[in-house]
Amino acid sequence: MVSTFPNTTPVDLSQIRLAIRSLQPQLVEWRRGLHQKPELGFKEKLTAEFISQKLQQWGIEHQTGIAQTGIVAVIKGNQLSSEKVLAIRADMDALPIQELNEVPYRSQHDGVMHACGHDGHTAIALGTAYYLHQHRDSFAGTVKIIFQPAEEGPGGAKPMIEAGVLKNPDVDAIIGLHLWNNLQLGKVGVRTGALMAAVELFNCTILGKGGHGAMPHQTVDSIVVAAQIVNALQTIVARNVNPIDSAVVTVGKLHAGTTHNVIADTANMNGTVRYFNPALAGFFKQRVEQIIAGVCQSHGARYNLEYWSLYPPVINDAGIAELVRSVAQEVIETPIGVVPEFQTMGGEDMSFFLQEVPGCYFFLGSANQALDLAYPHHHPRFDFDETALAMGVEIFVRCVEKFFS
Repeated sequence: MVSTFPNTTPVDLSQIRLAIRSLQPQLVEWRRGLHQKPELGFKEKLTAEFISQKLQQWGIEHQTGIAQTGIVAVIKGNQLSSEKVLAIRADMDALPIQELNEVPYRSQHDGVMHACGHDGHTAIALGTAYYLHQHRDSFAGTVKIIFQPAEEGPGGAKPMIEAGVLKNPDVDAIIGLHLWNNLQLGKVGVRTGALMAAVELFNCTILGKGGHGAMPHQTVDSIVVAAQIVNALQTIVARNVNPIDSAVVTVGKLHAGTTHNVIADTANMNGTVRYFNPALAGFFKQRVEQIIAGVCQSHGARYNLEYWSLYPPVINDAGIAELVRSVAQEVIETPIGVVPEFQTMGGEDMSFFLQEVPGCYFFLGSANQALDLAYPHHHPRFDFDETALAMGVEIFVRCVEKFFS
């Protein structure tokens, strides 16, 4: 059996109830088992089988095969004072990354890795389901636990919603967490309003006219055009967006040319746009194309542009965010434990759930430098302090109890 908690734990665990502390070895065991068998979006068959087996073993009502591999478990409290429904969401997919960690539980699937903590999210949700089922007398109402596929892409939240996971019974509110190595273990990031950014993507091909590198007057240099587009795109945030509204335009990939003395006839660029303010939806698509079209016209080049929205911004409801904040302060018990106004330009399809019902998504710190567990998300050496697993269960359980009280 694995140890209950790491040897170096920089937080006071006294507020984690004994029943959840005693669950910690199982949480670690489940998480490490999931870590060894990571699966990409909509391919989480082994993961879904493991979750379903556990829920069936515990006698928890659940439905499988939602949006291909998703699962929804339903736990009804024995107190009859509330008809409300609270949902808890956990994503369960991995990333196409080759793991470099030398640990006994490293990925056994070549080129696939849990490099973002979704194995931990699944373990926390399982632990929450187990505890709530064993303590049904402690809360009223109904809890739906949603195990969602494909958060990393192409997105499993929307098809799960379309499949009716927020209906029958209708969900009144939803919460979810993300283990976060940008926060030290023992800290929680939560805020009202925009927590994470909208994610929009674009692919663009510049169509010029190739030729000899020594005779540029006979060509339309796609590289020169692309370079000017990259620079011009930065003016969108600098000069077209209100400085109070944070936004990012990033060209992450630019490819053109074959050798030293040939002017490339085509250049390909891929990029992403991020913003918090929902009112900016549609603005960037229009402005990006205006800039690309203008630069191309000035050089006699043409272009093909694909632009699409992946996820809207994650917008937390004020009331549910306050619920999570108050619970986190009870569990952490330090003024600096809850980080105010915490935000990131990362994106998440939890946003689709939050468009449908009031809710709150929050970050649970999982980094521990003393144990060399502080590599960033999506890094091939990403790992986290597993103490956060029991902390996550404690926060979820208290949110359930407080929501129905």
